[in-house]
Amino acid sequence: MILLFDVPVSAGGAGIFAAVAVLLVFIGAAFVAFKLLKRTMKMAFRIAIVGIILAIGLAGSIFFWAVGTSKPARPTRPASTNR
Repeated sequence: MILLFDVPVSAGGAGIFAAVAVLLVFIGAAFVAFKLLKRTMKMAFRIAIVGIILAIGLAGSIFFWAVGTSKPARPTRPASTNR
């Protein structure tokens, strides 16, 4: 069972997919927040809240993109002990 968790995930495609997914989720949340706050707040506060939500989503997307596209360091193999 432990061997199933020992395999590293290929980070390239997964990281890019995660970045796009996070950004789309936060864009959707910003849109919903903008529409829900339509009658209760002035435009400047609505734009500020939407800007904060989008900034958080963009930061998360940049994080997942950076982690997903970086090359993983390969561990060095131990020297042979056979004589």
